Amino acid sequence: MKKLFSNKYVRYGLFIIAGLFLGWLFFHSPHKEEEKQLNMEQISSTAIWTCAMHPQIRMDQPGKCPICGMDLIPLSQGNDENIDPDAIPLTKEAAQLANVQTSVVTRQKPVKEVRLFGKVQADERSIQSQVSHLPGRIERLMVNFTGERVQIGQPLAIVYSPELITAQQELLEAAVMKQSQPEIYEAAKDKLRQLKLTDNQIANIENLGKVKDNFEIVSNTNGVIIERRVNNGDQVNQGTVLFDVADLSHVWIMFDAYESDLPFLSAGDNITFTVQALPGINFTANIIFIDPVIDPVTRVAKVRVEINNESGRLKPEMFATGIVKADLNQYRDKLVIPRSAVLWTGTRSIVYVKQTETDEPVFKMREIELGPSLGESYVVVNGLNEGEEIVTQGTFSVDAAAQLEGKPSMMNPQGGKVSTGHQHDETQMSGMEMPENQQ
Repeated sequence: MKKLFSNKYVRYGLFIIAGLFLGWLFFHSPHKEEEKQLNMEQISSTAIWTCAMHPQIRMDQPGKCPICGMDLIPLSQGNDENIDPDAIPLTKEAAQLANVQTSVVTRQKPVKEVRLFGKVQADERSIQSQVSHLPGRIERLMVNFTGERVQIGQPLAIVYSPELITAQQELLEAAVMKQSQPEIYEAAKDKLRQLKLTDNQIANIENLGKVKDNFEIVSNTNGVIIERRVNNGDQVNQGTVLFDVADLSHVWIMFDAYESDLPFLSAGDNITFTVQALPGINFTANIIFIDPVIDPVTRVAKVRVEINNESGRLKPEMFATGIVKADLNQYRDKLVIPRSAVLWTGTRSIVYVKQTETDEPVFKMREIELGPSLGESYVVVNGLNEGEEIVTQGTFSVDAAAQLEGKPSMMNPQGGKVSTGHQHDETQMSGMEMPENQQ
């Protein structure tokens, strides 16, 4: 029994070993590893790798600079008589490892995206002040807090007015002799009309023959109370503001536009905007008005957009972000290049153009004149031709290689070796090739 148990486990062990061996045979590919290793050796043998900040560093394979930790960049080892002396040649493998990519220059319809930031505000034309037409004392406020909605004809406050009491008494006395002295009767009625009493209210007083002590002040608009200016018991004069009411069924979006953005904005332009409080919802409207005066402190001009707000979703002081896509008709059919292709040095803008005379990648610096920025691209006014191929990724790596070779570059347009100002002793460079000027 023990022998049988032992033989069973021996068979299981043999099956496991056989399975592992077969798996190794099927999935192990020494040819791929050898091919990868040969490819890396071929790439490493065709270029010398150095540091843009420390040109004394020379290594036969890519990696990090042992001094500053920057990525090493490739230097060409060969010389081709057909290559422009101001151009920088790279091998295909070195350009691939440095992630140098190019694209062809084309003509496009330039569209500039102008991003604006602003806030929702009440339409100034819809804000009304609810005033007291009667001098007197606030006996009771019918609306007690900011934000409350009111309707036309809704009572806002009850006012006790001695002047109104006197005017009612004069009306009742004049009504007795209105047949003999109609002028006095009409004058008494006009005095009540000036206190904003309606003809129905005046007729009611005359019919009842009784003086009314308190009168209601009613709303003359629909909207929301945005400010309460009085309290119960306050003494008010004729024309004193009791409440500010805004109709928010139609609101403004007030955006800030910087001076540099104003040439690309016009009244009537379409704008798409979002509100932080309502993510995922896009609103579309037109620019109605652009402030002709720039704020001297913020250096911006207000851009006004009007939009319907019957739903009430847009509330004053909400933050909004808008985008205007402006057609640059004055730059129609101009060349457009990616932003990543351009290097700047003060007022100079340069790109690296790929030379067409050689099979290997060869690049030459060229100064260009740029037009307006289109966000992730630029309009080119002068310096490039349609169909030329320029570096759009890895531009800095190509420029660094040009600097190290003494070719015209971003910081040294005339070419020539540039000293980095770094000095290091020989102990920092053990195992590395010394440049010729230091050997």
